[in-house]
Amino acid sequence: MIGLDTNILARYYIDDDADAQVQRQRVAARRLIESGQPLMVSKSVILEFEWVMRGYYRFSPDEVASVMRHLLEQAHITFEDKDAIGQALSNCEMGIEFADALHHSSYKTCDSVATFDDRKFARRAKKLGLAPPVKVVL
Repeated sequence: MIGLDTNILARYYIDDDADAQVQRQRVAARRLIESGQPLMVSKSVILEFEWVMRGYYRFSPDEVASVMRHLLEQAHITFEDKDAIGQALSNCEMGIEFADALHHSSYKTCDSVATFDDRKFARRAKKLGLAPPVKVVL
């Protein structure tokens, strides 16, 4: 099994106007990902990849979700805590920022999640009825 770094996923999914070296990397990423051999993606790579798409390449939330859904559907790719990633993606599609959603889905065995982020995380999580509840610590 081969673990994939964020830049492999970026070269596979993001078609930017790039120089010759980046084009070679894109071909290599396609060859690797489409080889069908067992691959693995960690949660930290998923988190960074979402940031690269959204923050650097300005993908819309729908574009990010489409790429993530496609990636998660690949039968030959194993994910660290795939259930948490899938839940995070669903919660993100309902308005929770992806990083917060991934953190939250990773705490599924906890009684609650503590945060100082009242507006973007706690209020939205409460409105959606997410469990465990997100509580603001003051």
